[in-house]
Amino acid sequence: MHQEADGQLIEQAKSDSEAFGKLYEIYVDRIYRYLYVRVGDEQVAEELTSRCFMRVLKALPRYVDRGAPFAAWLYRIAYNLLANHYRDSARRETMPLDTVSLHGDSHQEPPHTVELWDTIDSLKAAIGELHEDRKLLLHLKFTEGLSNAQIGEMMGRTEGAIKSLYHRTLTALREGMQNRGFGAPERESKVRGVREP
Repeated sequence: MHQEADGQLIEQAKSDSEAFGKLYEIYVDRIYRYLYVRVGDEQVAEELTSRCFMRVLKALPRYVDRGAPFAAWLYRIAYNLLANHYRDSARRETMPLDTVSLHGDSHQEPPHTVELWDTIDSLKAAIGELHEDRKLLLHLKFTEGLSNAQIGEMMGRTEGAIKSLYHRTLTALREGMQNRGFGAPERESKVRGVREP
């Protein structure tokens, strides 16, 4: 589980640079990882991460705890920067192959390993076709482990709207995988891991 900043540290960071430095240390890797997976370029991710924390520093005195995790507020800032980046650059996002790690059995037969990589590549491609808000939803739900209510707070939507978006996102992923040959009877087991809660 990720370390989270407590309310006292957040309040101190509004006027204390040392406390802000502690906040930065807690969250910088998470924000960088989120941005890097989206842009696929270390320098761009570093620049966006830096800009994100500059915005945080500027906006922190106005931050009000409304019950959502502090990380949700940070992700909203990173998400907005990312949207601006794509608008400005008009560049299609990529997800480099090396961002996915396999933790399988080292004695696995090569055909199974190739099949697993094929599944992962297809899933990455299907995710890559999703709208950015759906990618953020998946990241917050599966990487950060946030609830639908917390994600709704972060994205400015109701909990019901997040449930609906999640359902539509899983449907789009299934369709994307089926378009790549997954979901047919002989390969149906490969997408059984993607299911609704």
